[in-house]
Amino acid sequence: MEQVQIDGMLTEKGFIEEAIDPNLKLVEEINRLRKEKNAVILSHFYVEGELQDIADYVGDSLGLAQAAAKTDAEMIVFVGVHFMAETAKIINPTKKVILPDLKASCSLAESAPAEAFAEFKAKYPEHKVITYVNATAALKTMSDIVCTSANAKKIVDSFPKNEKLIFAPDKNLGNYINSITGRNMVLWDGACMVHEQYSVEKIIALMDQYPEAEFIAHPECEKPVLLLAKHIGSTTSLLNYAKSSPAQKFIVATESGILHQMKKDCPDKIFIPAPSADSTCACNDCSYMKMNNLQKLYICMKYEQPEITLPADVIEKARIPIERMLEISK
Repeated sequence: MEQVQIDGMLTEKGFIEEAIDPNLKLVEEINRLRKEKNAVILSHFYVEGELQDIADYVGDSLGLAQAAAKTDAEMIVFVGVHFMAETAKIINPTKKVILPDLKASCSLAESAPAEAFAEFKAKYPEHKVITYVNATAALKTMSDIVCTSANAKKIVDSFPKNEKLIFAPDKNLGNYINSITGRNMVLWDGACMVHEQYSVEKIIALMDQYPEAEFIAHPECEKPVLLLAKHIGSTTSLLNYAKSSPAQKFIVATESGILHQMKKDCPDKIFIPAPSADSTCACNDCSYMKMNNLQKLYICMKYEQPEITLPADVIEKARIPIERMLEISK
């Protein structure tokens, strides 16, 4: 991970450390800085609720990419993980994009190193490459189109039925899309550490405990988990389903941050996090998403650092598959 340059000092922590006056009203200061610097704050559903509440836009990866493409703000503050901020920079190469903590990575993105994927791709020279947005900018440069969990089926269906395809890096999402499209895409062997931790046995036990609850799941989950689900979809799809379903209770298999928005939108409904295989935890949290907090957000806006920077050739190459996705997803 890149280092951060602040006042001539280097830090490898990934964020700027500064003592903050305990009496400082962080939300007020962040709002002041947002106005003063003509900044927009984009937040993913998986960060803490107080960060979602302060954002100009909260959404899943597709919605965030679309919001980044539309903004006229001079500075984009991305409250999420590194690949999301990279995507915003690729879409807006002339804008400043900052992230509260540069080390807020993604297990899926890390599962597909660019050099290893290049060797993998070389084995299938006749295949087009569909890359899940949860990937590095370097991987996107080797892609024909990008997708998110919200539009993956639509993106895959945009190719002729006889087109040979590689799907990377999430094998679980790829398997799910294969199952609902009848495709036989070649899959890179990557997975999300959060969505692979669910316990089928514990989910079944929870469903027995709450027989009136509907079980809903993100397609990054493994197949045995998805087979139990009443509804499978992206975070936005899960949220919309919870709002429209007559059910009053839901067991939710995705990162627990989404429960904040579900409870806000459906205050009369009950949402139960699906249990992890780890007996010490009742839910699954993304440790990378949880690296974001109000203090880091305030400091990064104050100093406009850490900043996301990418080589011009990477931006040029990675922008093409992202723009193809955005065009199809209109």
